[in-house]
Amino acid sequence: MHLRYRISDIIDYINWLYFFHAWGLPVKFASIAKIHACDACRASWIASFPLAEQEKAREAARLFTDAQRQLSRLTPYTTIHAKVELFDANAQDDDIVLYINKEDKNQRFILPMLRQQHPDADGFCLCLADFLRPIQQGMKDRMGVFATSVRCTQPTGDDYSSLLIQTLCDRLAEAAAERLHQQVRTTLWGYAPQEQLTMDELHAEKFQGIRPAVGYPSLPDVSINFLIDRLISFESIGVTLTEHGMMQPHASVSGLMFSHPKAHYFSIGEISEEQLQDYARRRNLPADALRKYLS
Repeated sequence: MHLRYRISDIIDYINWLYFFHAWGLPVKFASIAKIHACDACRASWIASFPLAEQEKAREAARLFTDAQRQLSRLTPYTTIHAKVELFDANAQDDDIVLYINKEDKNQRFILPMLRQQHPDADGFCLCLADFLRPIQQGMKDRMGVFATSVRCTQPTGDDYSSLLIQTLCDRLAEAAAERLHQQVRTTLWGYAPQEQLTMDELHAEKFQGIRPAVGYPSLPDVSINFLIDRLISFESIGVTLTEHGMMQPHASVSGLMFSHPKAHYFSIGEISEEQLQDYARRRNLPADALRKYLS
């Protein structure tokens, strides 16, 4: 399913914590996004910080004002695409088995995953495949595969404007993923139709399920993008991949969606040589070719 969003559709889904982090400012200044835009409220917000931090607070307030103005200018120059496909799926050891042809239940697509080599806080060495029913149970589960992308054609001008536009587009791509995931949970997949969360609760991931993105700690192999591309066709939303598996435009996100009630994010951590060799065998690629994606 291919969806298109306007900036106005997803602006409320922007997580400003990561915007300020990208600018090297303490994320506590993201609270400016919840303050009324009048001068009195801004002044009161700045005064709420210790004197030593108030200059940084003023900088954050100016940056947020510039970001809001820039977002309003970006609207006619920006296209926002999202794509998601839902597949019947199972786990087979550390692999995810997807059934990609509804007419032929035997046609399978294998997504090899990595497993932690050191136990997580709950005492288990986790793998994303753990959040799907094992194939041995004889009952199919379900999984989503998604991508979002933001393309902006507005002339950037000076370096500050260029960086501001890029960081805003990055946040819009993530916001589109947040909105898409909400729609998947409540309607498109509909495994949580009664969900009613505030934006703060969404950003705090209070929902059921997870959407690990490619390149993040539980899905660190960027070359998985080549497999996701085969599943949902990045080209259909204007995305291409570099030889290193990076998405272009830069403001793009891809990943997987799981509905398991106990699914949570984790970090794969250090990958041993033995594990790399096993993963390379399952990917049918040379270990050295994968090593560069995992470094």
